[in-house]
Amino acid sequence: MEDSVQDGVDQHVARWAAFWRDEPAFAPEVEGALVRMKQLLRWIERADAAEFARGEGDFTLQDYKTLHVLMVQPWPTEATPAQLAEAANVTRAAMTSRLDRLETAGLVTRAIDAGDRRRVLIRPTPQGREMWNRYIFEGMARDQAALEALSPEELTQLNTMLRKILVSLGE
Repeated sequence: MEDSVQDGVDQHVARWAAFWRDEPAFAPEVEGALVRMKQLLRWIERADAAEFARGEGDFTLQDYKTLHVLMVQPWPTEATPAQLAEAANVTRAAMTSRLDRLETAGLVTRAIDAGDRRRVLIRPTPQGREMWNRYIFEGMARDQAALEALSPEELTQLNTMLRKILVSLGE
């Protein structure tokens, strides 16, 4: 992409640069990069939400996100509700509500852990795995559409730079 092409973030940064003309702490390139990353993530979140809004039946974006954390979590094929709540960044009460919906829909099962009867284990059903598999690929297509302006080489460069930042932050 040419350097002469501008977007709304350029206007945002220019306003702040004019406001903080004599402030050395303001870094226009940092502001521009962070605002653009946030806007990109918002675009993807809105695209996902819109797709689920016009989707079939009662399967919601929250249902998908709950299945997703179950399917990609680090435990073999099961997780506790508390582990899922932490992975999904929701309260345990919210996770219980989500799991109730998924269990009613036949997408997950709850079982008492044979090794510790105080623990409940959540497992995806075959139907839950199918549902997740369908929506994960639709989401991947939206993600790829969001980044299609970049060549494969540019995507590699972007990943290299973002990885460098995350490693420096200890992530």
